[in-house]
This record gives sequence, structure tokens and C-alpha cells, in this order.
Amino acid sequence: MDPKNIWITFPELLTWFPLIAGVVAFIIREEKKVKSWALIASLITLGISVASLVYSDNTKYFYLNNVSYFWLKYVGSNLTLGLDGMGHMLTALTAVAFPIIFIATSKTSFKNANAYYGLMLLTQAGLMGVFTAMDVLIFYFFWELAVIPAYFLCSRWGGERRIQATFKFFVYTFAGSLLMLIGIMYVYTHTYPTPYAEHSFAMNAFYSATLSVKEQNWVFWLFFVAFAIKMPVFPFHTWQPDTYEQAPTSTTMVLSGIMVKMGIFAVIRWLVPVFPQAAVRFDNIVIGLSVVGMIYASLIAIKQDDLKRFVAYSSIAHIGLMCAAIFTQSSIGLQGVMIQMFSHGINIIGMWIVVDLVEKQTGTRKISELGGIAHKAPVLTIFLVVIALANIALPLTNAFVGEFMMFSGLFKFNIIYTAVALLSIILAAVYTLNMVQKVFYGEANAVTNTIQEISLNQKLVLGVLVVFIFLFGVFPQPLLDLTKDTVMTILTRFK
Repeated sequence: MDPKNIWITFPELLTWFPLIAGVVAFIIREEKKVKSWALIASLITLGISVASLVYSDNTKYFYLNNVSYFWLKYVGSNLTLGLDGMGHMLTALTAVAFPIIFIATSKTSFKNANAYYGLMLLTQAGLMGVFTAMDVLIFYFFWELAVIPAYFLCSRWGGERRIQATFKFFVYTFAGSLLMLIGIMYVYTHTYPTPYAEHSFAMNAFYSATLSVKEQNWVFWLFFVAFAIKMPVFPFHTWQPDTYEQAPTSTTMVLSGIMVKMGIFAVIRWLVPVFPQAAVRFDNIVIGLSVVGMIYASLIAIKQDDLKRFVAYSSIAHIGLMCAAIFTQSSIGLQGVMIQMFSHGINIIGMWIVVDLVEKQTGTRKISELGGIAHKAPVLTIFLVVIALANIALPLTNAFVGEFMMFSGLFKFNIIYTAVALLSIILAAVYTLNMVQKVFYGEANAVTNTIQEISLNQKLVLGVLVVFIFLFGVFPQPLLDLTKDTVMTILTRFK
């Protein structure tokens, strides 16, 4: 394919279109119009993502999936964006999630709706930039672009305790970003020169940086802490339950379904390849923290009475397994992580939609105050049961494939870690089925007697998620084919 005939690439479209759409949303004053614009813009982004998947083969369509412009050339940073298999998968998840979120929450009214939807679209642009950045300074720019709108979304439209929750969120993320920036600048000074600058921020330059083993060992932690906060991994998780509880549910869907993937993605894209020797040296520490976090979060989830905090802690348990599997240095474990990122995003957004529907109709999130919803809303109950079963990785659901592969990689690494981590499967079944039984079955009460069946739009979005759950549970091969080249690239860095 002649690059001269290509005037714009998929990474550019995926990044700049939601950014422009977000700016336009600020101008639209009428709530109904701005909602329609946000949905239309997100559907266009989805169309671009689908088109990029059709041309995902970089051996044939390299110039459609990669672009680089001079930006700060005398500093050694270019505006370099690209899509490999993992990038295609995560941009697809981001593109799928936003129209689903907008449709599912279309009946929610926001004060200054133009600002709300503008910030949501800017968040999408930041996420797309993170997943396509092939220059570490560009990556850092989009990392911050994704977080800053999310902070304002939580602090302005959140719950009664939003100020305290978002302050904690800000402190954690700001501290992590500062540590990462220090690490970036240190590695930058150890990269090779470019024709215009002494050093380079390019991904390949960072991969080949001349760092000694001792230097890798301490700079590794600057990056890891930043990424661990974002995932989050125990013990850097304490901001998450409060933020998820206080944020508007649509924002929580973005934070939980997509934004936590930034941390996992960054570990795979930047941490392991840049510090391969440190990754091997500290694998037991990282895996140990992840496994402890899985069990800890699962036990806390069992005791939760608030549905939002319940989903938050269950998410921490799932993320812990992904983090552990990355450091097993196995192809099956790493590929399991990649497809699980997509599956977890689908499942957790489905859980949040159900929580939002229950809260809007009953006015409460307390598990102890609910019950008997199945008698009043049987269709909602069916969707919830399917999503809940996917959440505990039942065979034939999408999460089973990735979880099985991750446990296989962990088993090859260390059988003791595997045995402890497997307890989380039992605990997940306990807290998930317990929640389903208490909230949806039994006798209806004064709180749940007024519940009505969900609307056609809500059935549509939950139906789409259930299709994804069964499609990739029965036939995961497209995700496996999409990510296999990225897995091999990362594994060569361990050697």
C-alpha cells in the first residue's frame, strides 16, 4: 500500500475525532441535543474502530495503522501513533463501551449536560490516545488527558461525599503520574540520539535504553507504582471503592470498564519491555501482592452491603489475576490477560448498568433493603444472571477463556501461588451468587414492589453485552488471533 495515497490513518481518527466531538459538545446548550450528539459521535467512533479491525493486518496495511509527525523534534519526541493487536482490541473496547454507556444512561439528567458529555468524550479521546501512543511523551500526555476529565466528572456530578473521594483519587493519581514522569525523564537520558536531539522519547528508543541492572531495579518501581495505582493493585487500591461509589454511574462505568485497563496495558507496553531484567527479578513480589489482593478484595466483597462497593471490590480481585499473569513470563498467561481485558470490560459495564437500573427505580443500593426483583422485572433478572455467571467465569462465557489461560500461566510459574489464587474462584461464586439471591430472589418488599420492567433501550444494550459474553465464550479465536503478535513481541523482551 502506497503511503502517499493515505491522507489519514485509523489511530488519528480514533484519537482526534472524539477530541473534536468533545469540544463541539461544550458548545451545544440543549441537553437533548447534546445527548444525541454524544451518542452519534460515539457511534461514528465505533464505526471507525470496526473499519480498523477489518484492516488490522499490519503486514498488509501498516500505513493505515501507523503514523508519525514531527512534534518536539529538538527534544526527541514525535507524534507517533500506532495500532498493534493489543491496541486494536482496547480501542475496540473503548469504542463499544461509550455508545452502550450513553444509551444505558440516556434517561439520566445532568445539570450543565454539555459540560458533562464534553468531558466524557474528552475522556474517550484520552483513552484512545493512551492505547495508540508509540512515543512515551505522547503516552504521558494522553494518560493525563484521560484522567483530568474523569476527575471533574466525579467531583462535579458525584454523590454527597464526592469531594473527599475525588480528592483521594486526585492525590493517588497525581502522585503516580509524578513518579512516572521522573522515571520517564531518567530513562530518556539513557536513550540514543536522534538527528535533531540528544535523546529520544520513541518507544523503540526506550526499549533499547542503556540501563544497568541496578538502574532498572529502582526505576522499575517508579513506573510500577504509577500503573499499580491505576489498575489498582493491592495495596494501592484504597482510592477505588470510594471513587466508584461517589462518581456518577456512567463515569464509574468508564473508570471500571476501560480506565483500569490503562494500567494493565501500560505494564505490558512500557514496564516489562523497558525493564525486562527488573521484571524478572521482582516477579515474585508483584505476583504475591496481586494474589493477596485477590483474596483480600474477595473477602471484603462478601461483606459489602452497598452494590457499588460490591462491584468495586469484585473488580479489584479480577484485576489482581491479570497483573499476576503478566509476570508469569508465559505466552498462555499473557494472552489470557489480553483477552481478559476485553472480557472484563464487557462484564463489569454490564454489572454497573444493572446496579444503575436498580438504584434508579428503588432509590437505594443497599443489598439488605432489596429483594424479589425477579418477580417484578424478570427480563432484567435474566440479563443480570448471565452477566453474573460471566463475572465468575462460568464455562461458555467470555471470562472463562481468559481466566483459564491466566491460571494456566500462573500454574507453570508457581503451584503455591496458583493454589492460593484459585480460592478467589470459590469466593467469587460465594459473593456473586449471594448478591443475586438477596437482591433478585425471595419476596418483594416495600422498596422493590414498585419496580417495573426495563425499557427497550436498556434491553438493547444489555442484549448486546450478553451477545459478546456468549460469542467470545464459545468462539474466542478472533481475540486470540488479534493479540498473538503482541504476545510474542513482549515475551522476547523477557529473554
